[in-house]
Amino acid sequence: MDVGQHYLEDALNEFRRLKKSADKAMAQVSDAEFFRKLGADENSIALIVKHIAGNLHSRWEKFLTTDGEKPERKRDSEFEIDPDDARASLIERWEHGWAILFRELDPLKSEDLLRTVLIRSEPYTVVRAINRQLTHYGEHVGQIVFLAKHLAGAKWQTLSIPRGKSEEFNAEWGAKFKT
Repeated sequence: MDVGQHYLEDALNEFRRLKKSADKAMAQVSDAEFFRKLGADENSIALIVKHIAGNLHSRWEKFLTTDGEKPERKRDSEFEIDPDDARASLIERWEHGWAILFRELDPLKSEDLLRTVLIRSEPYTVVRAINRQLTHYGEHVGQIVFLAKHLAGAKWQTLSIPRGKSEEFNAEWGAKFKT
């Protein structure tokens, strides 16, 4: 395997890991908590999901051949909850957006990495565009996890190594790699 193919596989794994963390965090909050804002000018989990879903669709639909900022995208509306915005419909958009990303990235090859794509008419290499989105989604997934943990309170189930369990985890994990 060449470094380009390794990069693409790793990028896909990181996107999957981000989605999984967000999904696990969101599963721990009620519908009311999903829509709750901590302050008037802040985003709820619902708004972040709506924004990421819009971004996923815009950036990844026909990734190699169209500008990543689609003319039909109404970004500002992604930060407003409409009367039709139920949790189920927002999650459906979220899932659809991620499906587009995986559909578009999965077939890419090393030779595609230096191709040029556009985002808001600005040229990016495919590598730079992927890294840009990994960073963007990572920031927002961190917000989702933070909000979910805050809102879930005592019922929160950790998404990583539980406090006080690092040594135990490291010993078990390390044992898997010893020969």
